[in-house]
Amino acid sequence: MKISMSALVLFAVLFPSLSFSAAPAGGSSPLLFSVVPYRAPKDLKGMFTPLSDYLGGKIGRPVKLVVSASLQDHIDSLGGGKVDFAFTGPAPYIKMVSKHGKMNILGRVETNGRPVFRGVIFTANNSPARDLADLEGKRFAFLDRNSTMGYLVPAYMLLKSGVALEKLGKRAFLGTQDNILMGVLAGDFDAGAVMEEIYLRYEKRGLKRLATTPEYSGHLLVAGGKLSAETAPALRAALFGLKDSAEGRAVLKSIGDGVTGIVPADDGDYDTMREVMGQLAKSGVK
Repeated sequence: MKISMSALVLFAVLFPSLSFSAAPAGGSSPLLFSVVPYRAPKDLKGMFTPLSDYLGGKIGRPVKLVVSASLQDHIDSLGGGKVDFAFTGPAPYIKMVSKHGKMNILGRVETNGRPVFRGVIFTANNSPARDLADLEGKRFAFLDRNSTMGYLVPAYMLLKSGVALEKLGKRAFLGTQDNILMGVLAGDFDAGAVMEEIYLRYEKRGLKRLATTPEYSGHLLVAGGKLSAETAPALRAALFGLKDSAEGRAVLKSIGDGVTGIVPADDGDYDTMREVMGQLAKSGVK
């Protein structure tokens, strides 16, 4: 039986809520995308909204950006199924797996062509400190107890240099890396630790590098158990394809000037960081 075009038009007018188009894979409700709170919320929204918009367009489903209130909230939100996937750091990822079980890694950040990053322990230019041992008795600004380069790695390096955290004059957790940098510049703290890429933005304002951390596997995107089996591969393909177009490269640049791609990763890439956290735990550092 043939159906005339006029009959199809009439059907569409009478039943506008019906559609012949296929629904997006995994449903049309927004995916919740959490970002580790290592900078101010306003900055993070500017950095990651282009990525959430890009991913939503690629998978045919809205992606809503969520900036966690704290690193602990960030860990529990993904592990507890409150969000679908997350951009996180090595230490928060390891803690997620330890507390909530295996996670599905979507990819890790590639910086200047390499999937690693490092941090800097620094002071003000006028500080007499010349190495980490000189920080005994000094005021030190950290980010959060769950932070890779804002606490755990610098704490490990201080410990190896003979400066247990108890030997510092004062310790404070300032919540963002920008706060750490400004705290040292303002003279409220003698030293601090942040990711190298963020340190370099402030260095010429009057900061001095005391030590550079070893390289560790980079920040990663992780899916929780809430994400459907068909959506994870679609997200992974979209992430890996970012470097292949001008639009995608602009999205990467919004995350950071040196970010050049999202590349494959597996859980074993984070074993070195696990060793650091294990050594700290044995020394009583939490």
